[in-house]
Amino acid sequence: MMYQYLNGEEWRHIYIVGDLHGCRALLDQQLIACHFDTAQDLLISVGDIIDRGPDSLACLALLNEPWFRCVLGNHEAMALAAITAGERDLWEMNGGDWFYRLSGAALVSARHALSQCRDLPLILHLTLEERIAVVAHADYPAAHYAWGQQVDFDKVVWSRERITQLQRGRGAAINGADDFYFGHTPLKNPLHAWNQHFIDTGAVFGNRLTLLQLQ
Repeated sequence: MMYQYLNGEEWRHIYIVGDLHGCRALLDQQLIACHFDTAQDLLISVGDIIDRGPDSLACLALLNEPWFRCVLGNHEAMALAAITAGERDLWEMNGGDWFYRLSGAALVSARHALSQCRDLPLILHLTLEERIAVVAHADYPAAHYAWGQQVDFDKVVWSRERITQLQRGRGAAINGADDFYFGHTPLKNPLHAWNQHFIDTGAVFGNRLTLLQLQ
């Protein structure tokens, strides 16, 4: 699925979180601190919920929660390529080694959870009261956003071209929506430039996990 539509009116508060990479305990601490209510609130992830950190399985369990939405990250894409096409080396080299240490019921559970990532959208379209927010993992690789527009899969989950330009002081707004939220590139602090927000602050590397309230 390339695009998924979310109507903000269905939830009280809406939060967005940077790359989790298996750091479920850090997320749970933040949700408790902001009084997140699983009955009324929504949490959106910019993808890369697995690999490198201590508890990829617990992060995959989020996919079953009605209060959680997520876009596909490059780590989920690598995992799917490994379990469906046998492309193990790239994933293992980038933090997927945890999967190959599992056995028995844990392995069956992990394989099932990873297969659910096939259903993750590349792009989330979120309507808020007076604005439209778009969520993708690495980039929305176009100058203009439009619902349903075809975009390059690899660039959506892998590209660092836009953030590299922004870090050099160059860039431009993406037309067609008010705000764009991305992860993928670990930063010391979130980068907000034009109408783009890069919120992966490298929690798995010992930095803080960024959680922002959108509504």
